[in-house]
Amino acid sequence: MATPALHTARLYLAPYTPDDEEDFVALFQDTLVSRWMGDGTQSESEDRALFGRVFSKVYAQDLFDVWAIRHEGRFVGHAEIKPSIEVGGHEIVYALATTAWGQGFGTEIAQALTGYGFDTLGLTEVHATVAADNSASLALLDRIGFRHVRDRVEEDGSTTRVLTRSAASGVGGAGQPR
Repeated sequence: MATPALHTARLYLAPYTPDDEEDFVALFQDTLVSRWMGDGTQSESEDRALFGRVFSKVYAQDLFDVWAIRHEGRFVGHAEIKPSIEVGGHEIVYALATTAWGQGFGTEIAQALTGYGFDTLGLTEVHATVAADNSASLALLDRIGFRHVRDRVEEDGSTTRVLTRSAASGVGGAGQPR
């Protein structure tokens, strides 16, 4: 099943196109954004290779859903929902360009991804992993019903919080596939 487009009140989440490469790389190269993502900022060539794998592997093999996020036609971020061994289920991942911070977009995205996981993928739980010192993301996820279930100590000594939301807790404001 190909990744469907999703809509929220103000955002449009659609599969990436090759024309999105520069926006994707710029987002992942922004240290204010990438410091919260995976292993942090990577080289530009690594981010370009990652973008290529979205097409050659993720979409080609239908591994999981990955979206470019747009507001009023402008690229503002990245989102995905994917199986994760570390959390024992599906994990939501999202990143917003700094120009899109503070506008409530993160809440819309997290709700859309969570709703998609429950309604379309049929999941009973959706997970998120957040750096323990990323207070903004932790507060956002808490507001929409995610609960802290455990901490994971990373190789570099930092702590990652594992959060979970069950389908029984309700979604509200979820994005709808189009």
